[in-house]
Amino acid sequence: MSPAPSSLHLAVALDGTGWHPASWREPVASPRDLFTAAYWADLVTEAERGLLDFVTIEDGLGLQSSHFLDPDERTDQVRGRLDAVLIASRVAPLTRHIGLVPTVVSTHTEPFHISKAIATLDHVSTGRAGLRVQLTARPNEAAHFGRREIPRIDAYDQPVIHDLFDETADYVEVVRRLWDSWEDDAEIRDTATGRFIDCDKLHYIDFEGRHFSVKGPSITPRPPQGRPIVSALAHDTVPYRLVARAADVGYITPYDADEARAIVAQIRAEQNVAGRAAEPLHLFGDLLVFLDDDPGAATARRARLDALAGEPYTSDAQIFAGTPSQLADLLQELQGAGLSGFRLRPAVAGHDLPAITRGLVPELQRRGVFRRAYEADTLRGLLGLARPANRYTEA
Repeated sequence: MSPAPSSLHLAVALDGTGWHPASWREPVASPRDLFTAAYWADLVTEAERGLLDFVTIEDGLGLQSSHFLDPDERTDQVRGRLDAVLIASRVAPLTRHIGLVPTVVSTHTEPFHISKAIATLDHVSTGRAGLRVQLTARPNEAAHFGRREIPRIDAYDQPVIHDLFDETADYVEVVRRLWDSWEDDAEIRDTATGRFIDCDKLHYIDFEGRHFSVKGPSITPRPPQGRPIVSALAHDTVPYRLVARAADVGYITPYDADEARAIVAQIRAEQNVAGRAAEPLHLFGDLLVFLDDDPGAATARRARLDALAGEPYTSDAQIFAGTPSQLADLLQELQGAGLSGFRLRPAVAGHDLPAITRGLVPELQRRGVFRRAYEADTLRGLLGLARPANRYTEA
């Protein structure tokens, strides 16, 4: 079931100095500040100024690369990242409303550790945490851990890819069970009786699957949201199935309204197969954006950055170059195809993020399709998602 009709939801995806590989060379980019807390605080504060639902923060288990599966030797592009969960935790006390959704790589990491990290982020942010779950099939990243080898892949329909996506679905299930392993009133904190905790309200999750065997309980109390949101990016049938099976928010990459309509229909069908037809699932369209007041300026800026990079930039998502008004037209057209929101990727963070918050958002507000104030205190509330009951609480 899709969420009830509402105003358009809007998020931004933050990655380094921006999604264009030459973005760091722009005067507004501040590459020297990239690995500082203040840099990320400024970006997220700007996103909150625009009343956005949430930000996602990119991460990975290996250096960025211009190749799909292998490292590269390029020295003219940004390489290196800070930890996305730690960025979100640092920024959380500096913001009040916006959701914080770091990327978490499920392959090679333990769900117990991530459940604690995101639960902690939810406590620190008072209910604004989520995660973007991502897997990796890169052999060089597997070599960082030395626990297993991943054979090379060249298509989504190979058995190893199915296995990695099944593992990711189990990963999400374990994380959610661990969030539920403390009942909401497990902490007593009664100094008079000397009882801090009710052990009967902590639960073993006893998860036994092909990929994980996790006993639980967590050591972190249940998050304020109960279960922070889980999101995932999907480009094909197998990842669409993961979104349908395990996500609260799915990001898809259609190039027009007809393709958006077809992808939405496919994910809804998979959602029905997964037995989740009655559960809300937001589908956001991903677009990479160059925004300027003049469409020619946006196109020229894209061409100039391509020239600096030495080749035209291509993306898994549609690349938009134009004005805020033109982008608003496109978003409304795609929303009519069944999307409830959008995750925008600023080509140059220092230029295109303010263009979103100060140009696009006012345009959407004038059209009556975007909020004029934050209307909920949690990320689930902003997305119209109810706080889930704890699966282990006895009736």
